[in-house]
Amino acid sequence: MNKSDEHTASPTTDASAWGPLGVPVFRAFWLAALGSNIGTWINGVASGWVMTDLSHSPVMVSLVQAAASLPMVLFALVAGALTDIVDRRRYLIATQLWMAVCAAMLTFLAAVDQLDPWNLLILTFALGIGASMAQPALSVTAPELVPRNMLPQAVALGSLSMNLSRSIGPAIAGLLLSQLGAWAAYSLNAVSFIGMMVMLWSWKRQPEERSLPPERFFQALRAGLRYAHRASPFRAVLIRTIAFILFTISAWALLPLIARNELAGGPATYGFLLTFVGIGAVAAVMILPRLQARISRDRLVLIASVVYALTMVALGTVRNEAVLYGVMIIAGAAWVTALSSLQVAAQVSVPAWVRGRALSLYIMVFSAGLTLGSLLWGWVAAHAGISAALLGSAAGAMLAALAVRGFSLGGPETPDLSPSFHWPHPPAASELDKDRGPVLVTIEYEIELEQREAFLDAMQQLGTMRRRDGAFSWGVFEDITVPGRYIELFQQDSWLDHLRQHARVTREDQRVQEIIHRFHIGSAAPRVSHFIGGAPKAFTDGSMETAP
Repeated sequence: MNKSDEHTASPTTDASAWGPLGVPVFRAFWLAALGSNIGTWINGVASGWVMTDLSHSPVMVSLVQAAASLPMVLFALVAGALTDIVDRRRYLIATQLWMAVCAAMLTFLAAVDQLDPWNLLILTFALGIGASMAQPALSVTAPELVPRNMLPQAVALGSLSMNLSRSIGPAIAGLLLSQLGAWAAYSLNAVSFIGMMVMLWSWKRQPEERSLPPERFFQALRAGLRYAHRASPFRAVLIRTIAFILFTISAWALLPLIARNELAGGPATYGFLLTFVGIGAVAAVMILPRLQARISRDRLVLIASVVYALTMVALGTVRNEAVLYGVMIIAGAAWVTALSSLQVAAQVSVPAWVRGRALSLYIMVFSAGLTLGSLLWGWVAAHAGISAALLGSAAGAMLAALAVRGFSLGGPETPDLSPSFHWPHPPAASELDKDRGPVLVTIEYEIELEQREAFLDAMQQLGTMRRRDGAFSWGVFEDITVPGRYIELFQQDSWLDHLRQHARVTREDQRVQEIIHRFHIGSAAPRVSHFIGGAPKAFTDGSMETAP
């Protein structure tokens, strides 16, 4: 946590649903994000509707959604690695400036009547690049601005911001499109980035104090992927996310065509459909804290997925505009219930040191589902009709929700992933070159013979943790001459990597290690030894230099 934000961590801070808004820096961030989100929805509605004017092909209309989400697939991991190793404040300002310029270009082309399907898609893709580079950094900013006990509320308020904007933005977009034209909608989006830039410019964020040098870019990228692969709770979030979004995106991708072709409406109809989605989403955010207190995240996501699938059935069969407004309220509530539960699970399942990279992977998987789903259901709609696409995706959403229900998003008690710092600094006879390696660490245990099977079962979880935090090999071996005497060993690439592992050990890891140490029956604690490969430093005139 930054020194400048130490006041936010008071244990007496209000932890109600609105508590985070009592923290001034979070409140400023939330309001700036709300304005930016409203502009984003105005832009999205305008682009979707403009494409229906430029082309009647369902594939071209669905490509607007694909162009917006594809950059998240291509660049989210890069953005996540940058989020964890660069100055986040300056980085975010640069991304907001990029998006403002792209929105200004859309404004100009629409104003001079030079917007065609391809430059619309290109600039939508460019806006998506800016959003993909900013999203991981924005996602990890909320935990930095509020104390840990307020994180679920901060995430819920983030969903509220998105869904308030979903209520306000489409209505404004419909009005602007019908009264002034697309240029007015695009210009308002360009202006909406100013609030976030002002907030970031005035944010007195202090750089984190680091005892170790930051990771290099590719090293940070590899560490993030390794963590996601080994951390089963986070892996479950990714699986549940792709199962949900791949099928449910059909409604959003095809909604402009539903408004124009199936309901014979104009931009106001499209805007009102999305506005009622936002109303349902806001209502869901209001009651989510009570639902989450009574129902597990796993069950909430399952119920929300089934309910949302039923709304897609209604979209595919009902042609009464007033009835569909009610359907969209239910769709919005189900949508935000599922996504809020998934986002909270993603936030609390990873520690701070890798949160930017992990959330970027979550965003990448989410966006891959958006892109592939938009293209798939746009293609189905072009060949079989809009109703067939919606009914097919509804069936797929129900089956997928049932198929992945065994991947748990975790219980109500979240693991404590704050640093434990319980490992002592590894002793060394002299100062070591941090790049020297590889490093071999051994830990010796003495186990009662009847406890060997239980001990080895417990060690598997510890082995996963060692590899998750940087070990490239791990194993546990029994002495054939002294049954019950075990040696655990793991290796890392360099001494610096091992020091980083010391900094990454969490309180949850400490709990697991304490369980394993209870199996140890020796008179002293398990013996830990460190061995290092590579050439030592050369000595000249009493100082240490790196050997060539």
